[in-house]
Amino acid sequence: MQIPREQVPVFEGALHSIGALSVSLADSADHPVLEPGVGETPLWPEVTITGLFENTHRTDDLLASLCAEAPGARMLEARVTELRDQDWTRAWMDDFKPMQFGKRLWVVPRDHAVPENAEKVIQLDPGLAFGSGTHPTTRLCLEWLESQSLKGCSVLDYGCGSGILAIAAAVLGAKQVTGLDNDPQALISSRSNAANNAVAEQVEVRGPGPMSGLQYDVILANILAGALIELARGFSELCRPAGQIALSGIMYTQAEDVKAAYRPWFDGFETMQFEEWVLITAVRSAQEGQA
Repeated sequence: MQIPREQVPVFEGALHSIGALSVSLADSADHPVLEPGVGETPLWPEVTITGLFENTHRTDDLLASLCAEAPGARMLEARVTELRDQDWTRAWMDDFKPMQFGKRLWVVPRDHAVPENAEKVIQLDPGLAFGSGTHPTTRLCLEWLESQSLKGCSVLDYGCGSGILAIAAAVLGAKQVTGLDNDPQALISSRSNAANNAVAEQVEVRGPGPMSGLQYDVILANILAGALIELARGFSELCRPAGQIALSGIMYTQAEDVKAAYRPWFDGFETMQFEEWVLITAVRSAQEGQA
């Protein structure tokens, strides 16, 4: 059913209390929230909330129980769908095949055979890989990383999600990588995936906190254009002189606005495009910006 985000806690608790095996939240419209503010819960204005129940429950009984727990449910339209029983992990794996990025880099499901010609490999757990390289923005970032010489570099992956970009940087030779995210599940996912790829010592995964005095050779951020614009000054402080930024999660119509926000501190802008998405790269200027 579709509910305002303010009612999520009530309905989430109600569904669990009447026996839901799981409760999931999804965007009811087109309002992606990829990088919420620190301490914020990433929710959309209108949320589709779904409860998964054993098929032993009668639909009428479930709806009556839900209305008793959350009286507002009486005014909402609920849709009930019977799901065919299957191995959901296996179904996901059937859609997730090995993918190549550039000449050397591959992303492969952990239970899948690694292609013989794969030089650099990231293996992902299907239970945790909510960033698997299939989205155009992730693809752009991975292809750009594969094209760089990262040996000995320090890298910041801002908004690391599954950790795929941080892990890719480590696999491709970065000396030290920091994956930063404010979503607890993302931190769990990133740490697990880093350990599974034997780069846990190279990849530090952390939540928000003081970063004063820290600087990186490369900063990656695959988030939203609005958030990237707000972070321009902060990234300029975190990027070493002559260091690089790689920014994605940007529609091609937003590219000029993002570039304008970074020009006081960066130059040498280049743009890669895939479908309607772009990746913007630039180099940290030696002189300080005045913005």
